[in-house]
Amino acid sequence: MSATDKRVIILGAGFAGLQLARQLSRSAYDITLIDRYNYHQFQPLFYQVATARLEPSSISFPLRKIFQKKKNIHIRIGEVQEIISGENKVRTNIGDFSYDHLIIATGCTTNFFGNKQIEALAFPMKSTTEAMALRNRILLNFEDALRAPESEIERLLNIVVVGGGPTGVELSGALAEMKRNVLPKDYPDMDFSRLNVYLLEGGPVTLGPMSDASHKKSQLYLEQIGVKVWTNSVVENYDGKTVQLKDGRQIPSSNLIWAAGVTGNVPGGFSKDIIQRGNRLKVDRYNKVEGFSNIYALGDIAYMETPKYPKGHPQVANVAINQAKLLGKNMCAALRGGNWKEFEYKDPGSMATVGKRKAVVDLPKFSFQGRLAWFTWMFLHLMLILSVRNKLFIFINWAFSYFTNDTTLRLILLPTRKQIELAEANENSLNNRNEPIT
Repeated sequence: MSATDKRVIILGAGFAGLQLARQLSRSAYDITLIDRYNYHQFQPLFYQVATARLEPSSISFPLRKIFQKKKNIHIRIGEVQEIISGENKVRTNIGDFSYDHLIIATGCTTNFFGNKQIEALAFPMKSTTEAMALRNRILLNFEDALRAPESEIERLLNIVVVGGGPTGVELSGALAEMKRNVLPKDYPDMDFSRLNVYLLEGGPVTLGPMSDASHKKSQLYLEQIGVKVWTNSVVENYDGKTVQLKDGRQIPSSNLIWAAGVTGNVPGGFSKDIIQRGNRLKVDRYNKVEGFSNIYALGDIAYMETPKYPKGHPQVANVAINQAKLLGKNMCAALRGGNWKEFEYKDPGSMATVGKRKAVVDLPKFSFQGRLAWFTWMFLHLMLILSVRNKLFIFINWAFSYFTNDTTLRLILLPTRKQIELAEANENSLNNRNEPIT
């Protein structure tokens, strides 16, 4: 590696991109971190923002604050448009960026499986802004129900969550607890026995990749707190008022929350030959994209086949973090002329929470459920939060909620017309710029 071969561009500030930038922050590399947002988002707690348990600032961390004292890291806010690999260049809506090494950590987005109508009308939850939009929708829905005619009440008081993975299970559990503990206090003149939370899962069980014990317990916990769990139920269409299932069943609802799958955010410029199942880039054991010598992919966007994982690794935070750690070590070793190590994933287990004192945990050799699992889930998630300040705020909110079965965060915060105009003007300005940046 030559002395000038040190320009690194990292696309995406999720778990993988942020971890790699931190790994390289004390190296001789010159790093540009590009993301569409100016903050890192802690995705496992989006559902708590959506259900008014946490404020978005508690799980979001400004990138410039994180790297305040790192002179070799430069933050740029923009949308990636295309990778021009022949020129070692990334094209974005704020200009072109040249690189010696490119790391793609753009993660995933919601997969609507090609259904444009569901995509237009359902609520996803893959970003802090989407979680906030969902929070506003949920709260406004109850305001609408107060003055709605009788014919509209059922539709307004049916909330349908699609997808029985961790996101769907945790979100539907949190909504059911809102129904039991919070909403009757806020709306004493409304009959919440008519509020139904549906969880629709296309497969035979909830939390499919987890153990049989977790499948059974998670569904039992959900049903105990009032969630209507429908397995082997595939949504065919949604018109904004009725959820249509493939087997002919229908659910009247104005609230469809989509947590049924993800698809990789692959930037333009790559051949279809290296894009694998789930829209992921095929990489080798060093996370190098197939056919390229200086382009890497990490985390959810990377498809790596190994003897232990012949169909690729699970798209979870722990995989992304560990891939980034190893790539950072390998890139630092390259500066010293050292050898690279292959990636091998050791699965520490998985977990999901359903409600207060209800969670499931699968470890490599055994699994457990209930109160201990719930405290384990809370502790590990709290430890993953970046700043001490945010850990403290989250802990206080959780403690308050534990003892009172309530929160104080149910604010409906909608953008003003001026904010919308400014956002549109800024977007148009960015799209009109195309200045090369080297």
